[in-house]
Amino acid sequence: MRKRTLYVLQAATFLGGMGYGVMFTVLDDFRDKYGIAESQLGLIVGIGFLTGFVSQIFFAPLADKGHAKKLVMTGITIEIVGTVFMAFGHAFLPLLIGRLLAGFGVGISEPALRRILILSDPERMGHNLGLIISASVAGFTAGPVVSALTADTLGISAPFLIVVVLLLPVAYGLFRLQFHEVAAEDAPPQKLAFDLLRIKPLAGAIVIGLALYAMIGTFDAIWSLMMSDMSAPTWVANLGISLFALPMIFLAPRGGRMTQRIGPFKASIIGLSIGALCLVLYGTLWSPYPMLAIGIAHGIVDGLTITGGSAAIAIVAPRERLASAQGLYGGLQTLTGGVAAVIAGAAYGSIGRTTYVCCAVLMLMFIATGAWLAKDSLHMKGEVVAN
Repeated sequence: MRKRTLYVLQAATFLGGMGYGVMFTVLDDFRDKYGIAESQLGLIVGIGFLTGFVSQIFFAPLADKGHAKKLVMTGITIEIVGTVFMAFGHAFLPLLIGRLLAGFGVGISEPALRRILILSDPERMGHNLGLIISASVAGFTAGPVVSALTADTLGISAPFLIVVVLLLPVAYGLFRLQFHEVAAEDAPPQKLAFDLLRIKPLAGAIVIGLALYAMIGTFDAIWSLMMSDMSAPTWVANLGISLFALPMIFLAPRGGRMTQRIGPFKASIIGLSIGALCLVLYGTLWSPYPMLAIGIAHGIVDGLTITGGSAAIAIVAPRERLASAQGLYGGLQTLTGGVAAVIAGAAYGSIGRTTYVCCAVLMLMFIATGAWLAKDSLHMKGEVVAN
């Protein structure tokens, strides 16, 4: 892959993460300034996951048919429109529409982007996936910084508009790039990817990966609310997000190489099991300050293992249907994240931080089920293969 292509794809992923990071850190402002209830905030977070599911399931197979560039461009355009809605929405409905569009745009572009990354350099698949994850996490980490510097002085709209302004030249850069596309006669005939679930190792990798998004949906929906209710200073809440994400920025490429070497199934199972333990601690620790230390450890583990799911899918999926498999994986993950966010937002009002403990139990159930489905392939490692 030409470095220019990788850089532009990283920039697009970075800004997508930044937009989400901005939204994540102003949820308490939406509640306190606009009077939006916790359950509605959960819906705002969750709707993006749900539309991401629909878009990945229905559009990812098109990337295997020679339309990867069109999908990436279309996704970025829709993401820009959704972010504008988030900037100017001061009530539940426009914010919901904005998050819906943003999630739809990311869902359209992400499987196509991953197909390009994987097939461009199979020997460095883990490393390149790690670079993209690093960009996403770096953007998510930058979001709270942008919010902290601009939201109080320029208004809640400002950080969202900054993301829009930065996305415009990136969209132009993507337009000028030339991607390798599949010839029409070589494209697979399947319109959807659900038939891939008959491949047990692939189904197992997907189920294990659902644990990650159950964690993300729960964490994102209630973290800032929990920090506010624990009377944590704003800098502690935002620093906690940054300390959680910072190790992943630097470790994800190295972790991608590690997971490709030791085996992506093993890496995912170990990393997510430790993540479940961290959730239990978030739900039981008495103060936000020790949560900072847990967040650092959690971020390190995720940084080293988070590429395992995508790498496992790439290894066990048919080569000609890589985008379809990645879209199925990402779609079911985002569906899980959306449902988890909605449930967590509602549950937090009733059981408080115990919501984290319940999520940890669910994660362990996903991990055990997925490991059983993929039991004959847990040792697999290496590169993408044709099958």
